[in-house]
Amino acid sequence: MKFCGQCGETVRLLIPEGDNLPRHVCQGCGTIHYLNPKLVVGCVAEWQDQILLCRRSISPRYGFWTLPAGFMENGESTAEAARRETLEEACAQVEICQPFSLVSVPHISQVHLFYRARMISKCFSAGLETLETALFAEENIPWQQLAFQSVTSCLRAYFADRKAGRFTFHEEELRPANG
Repeated sequence: MKFCGQCGETVRLLIPEGDNLPRHVCQGCGTIHYLNPKLVVGCVAEWQDQILLCRRSISPRYGFWTLPAGFMENGESTAEAARRETLEEACAQVEICQPFSLVSVPHISQVHLFYRARMISKCFSAGLETLETALFAEENIPWQQLAFQSVTSCLRAYFADRKAGRFTFHEEELRPANG
C-alpha cells in the first residue's frame, strides 16, 4: 500500500501508538489501514449421499474441482455467504445446516469456513466462475484433481464423520509444503 484510501496522501509502515504490529499509517490524515485475513466461505452441499463439486473456470487452479466457495462480502453473514457462493458458482439452492470445517491458511492470509448443507433440489448448473458442476459419490471424488488442500481436508473429514454416523466441527491450520 502506498496511498491512503481516505485522502490520497502517502502512507508509511510503522507501529502506531498502542499497537504492536506494523500498519500502513497515512502521513496526511493519520488513518491506520489494517490489512487482515480474508474469509473464504462455502459448503459441502449434499444431495442423496452425493457431494456437489464445481470445476473452476478461473485462476488459481483453473480446471480443478472444488466445493462451491468464495470470498465473503461485507454486510453478509457467513451462512449467507455460503448460500450466495453456492448459487453463484453452481446455480444450486441449499439449506445451510451447521459450520463444519474451519481451516486457517496463514501464509496466504485466508481463513476457509465450510458449512454442511443440503441441496433443496437436484437443480444445478455451471455459474460464471465454473466450467462444469457434478454430483459425486464418495468413491468417485476426483481426489487428484481437487483445487485446494482445504477442500481435500474438509471432504476427508466429511466422509469420515458420515461413516462414523455423527458430524463434528473440524479445525486445522495449513502451512506451505516447504515450511
